[in-house]
Amino acid sequence: MVTGANSGLGYHTALELARHGARVVVASRSDVRGKEAVARIIAEVPDADVDLRGLDLADLASVRSFADGMQASYPSLDLLINNAGVMAIPRQLTADGFEMQFGTNHLGHFALTGLLLPLLVRTPEARVVTVSSTAHKPGRIDFDDLQHERSYRKWKVYSDSKLANLLFAYELQRRLSASSSGLISVAAHPGTSATNLVSVSAQDNVIKRLVMPAGARLISQSAAKGALPQLYAATAPDVKGGEYFGPNGIAESFGYPKRVDSIPASKDPETAARLWSASEDLTGVTYDALKD
Repeated sequence: MVTGANSGLGYHTALELARHGARVVVASRSDVRGKEAVARIIAEVPDADVDLRGLDLADLASVRSFADGMQASYPSLDLLINNAGVMAIPRQLTADGFEMQFGTNHLGHFALTGLLLPLLVRTPEARVVTVSSTAHKPGRIDFDDLQHERSYRKWKVYSDSKLANLLFAYELQRRLSASSSGLISVAAHPGTSATNLVSVSAQDNVIKRLVMPAGARLISQSAAKGALPQLYAATAPDVKGGEYFGPNGIAESFGYPKRVDSIPASKDPETAARLWSASEDLTGVTYDALKD
């Protein structure tokens, strides 16, 4: 199952999984764009087995409804790829009143993973892949202002959300290891890839809307190549829980997948445990399947 599979990295991830014989659940906030993505996948892979389902990570009711539908339809789940996200947008709130970048990129995926955990833990060698970014490096988790009400700088908030993604991925692996589960949690980042997130991040400025997408295409690799690290994390036989993958080129901005490192703050177990507890309180989702 791939979140945000209607475009960009998510689309190419879903396409390649379908091309190699997986039954793929395409999770898309937009029904129209989701149907377009499925049509494109089937055009490329006529015998693709694709299931389109609506999912809005910025609405916990939608996340719960999606998870309920998955539980009713499938006995197991081999891969959950937490790919969807928003980047550097003007301050907005989710349906539940959370700051949009933190609420979508982190809280939405935290809730989704917890609600799908019963399917994942009963599937041998299942994996959760959470997509972060090199932008996590200047990030910081401010527990006194998780919703960025005191100060909002859109790129800083994006970095914070991507740091939260890594804290979650590593903490999930710690908890999986403690529970002796065969499920593993890994992370990946796409380097500098030309996706529609670049256009979205420039939406508040006319000049940026015109210039940034063109500039990104000049300095970025394609979304198809940017998807390779998360595909590697999802499928390569040598992947171990708690690992992080990105491109092998200069500054991890382009190239083919390799194991990469993240900042020390992303690995701090105390910060991760505190963020986990806050995320449970905010979403109401607890990982009970790890306690059985």
